[in-house]
Amino acid sequence: MLKLTDISYSVEGRPLIEHATAVIPTGHKVGVVGRNGTGKTTLFRLIRGELTLETGSIEVPRGARIGGVSQEVPGNEVSLLDTVLAADTERAALMAEAETATDPARIAEVQTRLTDIDAWSAEARASSILRGLGFEPEEQAMPCSAFSGGWRMRVALAAVLFSQPDLLLLDEPTNYLDLEGALWLETYLTRYPHTVLIVSHDRALLNRSVGAILHLEDRKLTLYQGPYDTFAETRAARLAAAESEARKQEARRAHLQSYVDRFRYKADKARQAQSRLKMIARMKPISTPQEAALRRFTFPEPEELSPPIIATEGAAIGYGETTVLSRLSLRIDQDDRIALLGRNGEGKSTLSKFLAGRLEAQKGRITRSGKLRVGYFAQHQVDELYVDETPLEHLRRLRPDEAPAKLRARLGGFGIGAEQADTTVGRLSGGQKARLSLMLATLDAPHLLILDEPTNHLDIESREALVEALTAYSGAVILVSHDLHLLSHVADRLWLMSGGRVAPFDDDLDAYRAMLLERDRPEKPRDETKPKRPSQAAILELRSDLRKCEQRVEKLSEMRETLAERLADPSVYDEANRDRLDLWQKKFAEVEEAMERAEALWMDAAERLEAAQSAGA
Repeated sequence: MLKLTDISYSVEGRPLIEHATAVIPTGHKVGVVGRNGTGKTTLFRLIRGELTLETGSIEVPRGARIGGVSQEVPGNEVSLLDTVLAADTERAALMAEAETATDPARIAEVQTRLTDIDAWSAEARASSILRGLGFEPEEQAMPCSAFSGGWRMRVALAAVLFSQPDLLLLDEPTNYLDLEGALWLETYLTRYPHTVLIVSHDRALLNRSVGAILHLEDRKLTLYQGPYDTFAETRAARLAAAESEARKQEARRAHLQSYVDRFRYKADKARQAQSRLKMIARMKPISTPQEAALRRFTFPEPEELSPPIIATEGAAIGYGETTVLSRLSLRIDQDDRIALLGRNGEGKSTLSKFLAGRLEAQKGRITRSGKLRVGYFAQHQVDELYVDETPLEHLRRLRPDEAPAKLRARLGGFGIGAEQADTTVGRLSGGQKARLSLMLATLDAPHLLILDEPTNHLDIESREALVEALTAYSGAVILVSHDLHLLSHVADRLWLMSGGRVAPFDDDLDAYRAMLLERDRPEKPRDETKPKRPSQAAILELRSDLRKCEQRVEKLSEMRETLAERLADPSVYDEANRDRLDLWQKKFAEVEEAMERAEALWMDAAERLEAAQSAGA
């Protein structure tokens, strides 16, 4: 059980959390929500003990391991698979000790513990997690240095999931995942055997993977049972009730104040007026939670162009001599809302760059409307803002002739107020930077707006505002996003990218999600007379497993013989050696049990290898 009791914490004198209390039962999956800047990440740091509480206490079960993704893995020469395996420090230490231990008793303890923690299937489990997060088997053997920071963040996530801490703290894990990875994570978290707290603004994840919502608002913590939609309905009802009571109280206060104002200076009414003043003073204000003012996005409206605005026929695109997508025959009209689907590496970003005019076609026929303007928002653009300049200075560079009042009005249309407009970008929150990038992408009233993961830094209220803005927008929209809620409310056409082709996906997003989950599910044993021919790599892996099993059995056999010899020594049974006898008998029983398990694993590995070799014959 995680118990937060009367906790308080301030940053530079500004209270973030104030006398807040919450209890999370062991094994529960809880989504942590709240507006940007309310202190959700700080709460995680307090739980991990990285910050010191001002008041209160945080209790976790004795000996519980707390884990989370704090930073990306280093770009070293260690393979992805070995990096993830090393995250389970107990297994890594035991495996190292098993290679050097000489004392039979300690060897027995190590082997028994390795069997208990299912250490022999660790590589398969680690590989499965990496695969779910987008790494193909051949990539898992590559060094971390071969991957960018975003991909190394995925490795860091895989490592903490593999280590299975008793309390798993995840802070916006889908920000560096694609749709396929986010869907896999949803399913994985529902099966996670321990307690999970996850900060997320992804409604789909919060609806499918958690059973409760911990809301941080007005410096307090409130635990709601149920997924996000249930929380939203419950909270809306509480807000409505609080607002109703506040209106009634305000009306009562106004009535009493009116009496006081009329009669407080009249001698015959002064006593009654003073009585009413005391009644007003005794009224406790009914505070209503401050809903984030739904800062709407205001997209400028483009003029209408004749369709199509872009058409391709037999086009091929890629980089240098490498073709990523070919035989592209596409048409985009100004009223299109298109979501690009497909696994990483299938070409979603390549197609986005091509449609944005940032990548030339290698061949084929391409037609663009002569007056076409394209707005392009890519994930990395938030990081390409000038950190030492203010949003107003960013805008002034692009619109040098516009009056300051109009520039500020443009910023205000994207929820960037007067204070933020004069604050350097380096000091803005991730959400404010994303709003600035979106404003710059739409500044010229584009006829086609291409958005690649636009919600990564936006809170739930801002995501809802983006949905509304895109729905009302009169230009075409191309979306790449892991946010199913955004896709389902905006996109009316789906393009699936696979095998170097782009084709319409005629079903809906629920069907696409079901297809991905089915594809990632382990294959069931086949009943066909002729089984599928295994790959050479699979056979080599099975042989390696068999060798490891054989070595384990040999080592345990040697230990059993050593212990049997000691138990055969008559001196062990002397009264003076009674304690030693009990110890050796216990160790012998442990080795016997470990031997049974090891032999069973050995037989299973041998059968799997034999079946694979028969299928490949």
